Amino acid sequence: MSIWPVDYAGAWTLQHPVERRGVGLHSGAQARVRLQPSDRDGYWVGRLARPAEPLQRLRPSQVAETQLCTALQLDSGRLATVEHLLAALAGSGVSQAEIWVDGDEIPLLDGSALGWVEAIGEAGLQAMGLRHDVAVLTQPITRQQGLSFATALPAARLAIGAAVEFPQPAIGRQIFSLELTPERFVAEIAPARTFGFRDQVEQLRAAGLIQGGALDNALVCDGDHWLNPPLRFADEPVRHKLLDLLGDLALAGLPQAQVFAYRGSHGLHTALAAALADSSAPS
Repeated sequence: MSIWPVDYAGAWTLQHPVERRGVGLHSGAQARVRLQPSDRDGYWVGRLARPAEPLQRLRPSQVAETQLCTALQLDSGRLATVEHLLAALAGSGVSQAEIWVDGDEIPLLDGSALGWVEAIGEAGLQAMGLRHDVAVLTQPITRQQGLSFATALPAARLAIGAAVEFPQPAIGRQIFSLELTPERFVAEIAPARTFGFRDQVEQLRAAGLIQGGALDNALVCDGDHWLNPPLRFADEPVRHKLLDLLGDLALAGLPQAQVFAYRGSHGLHTALAAALADSSAPS
């Protein structure tokens, strides 16, 4: 019997606290995260070093930077690379949780959401009744940046898709879509790892980015091949784009909508999340 909810209609939180620690992708610094049950809708962040401070609910309006990750500016300070953890929570059906952090960046783990999903499974889930914060669209919403776009259409259930297009033959054009459930997220999206390009590594490191990136936590593409195969899916890059999209949308709560992103980015995803937060009515 699956431990995961059958859909996203119910409110769920964790049964027990659970911790993970690891290196941050961009800072290269060690960080620690404790996930705890919550009786309030949404995701709330606190600092492990300052437990007396009030927790702050995550929202799209806190997005401060979207270069190669989603970074938030909270009252307690900056918190970077939140998307994989938020994707794991939202995708697996956890609609409310406390996220206690030690550090300024969420640990990368293996570059996917799988480690976070395993932590959630270890903690267990408890039902909290029906969800009250599901965004129900009354009209389409689209955000566009150049040739890239992300759109959300009214729908009876959450369906999500993405398409990528890269000049590197190892990736090329890929498209993937599915009607999402927690079980399908865990099996088909969560294991997909972040990826980058060999010819950009030194430039990004010189700019102070990907200090914690390594061949055991990111796929590296070198034109027509991968430096660290095998891939977990033949189309792992587009599945990871879907993972990022889900994590960014989770700032507004997963909508009851059909969502699609073409050549998506964190900037585009979070712009759509902000529009969803502003324009949709809670059910």
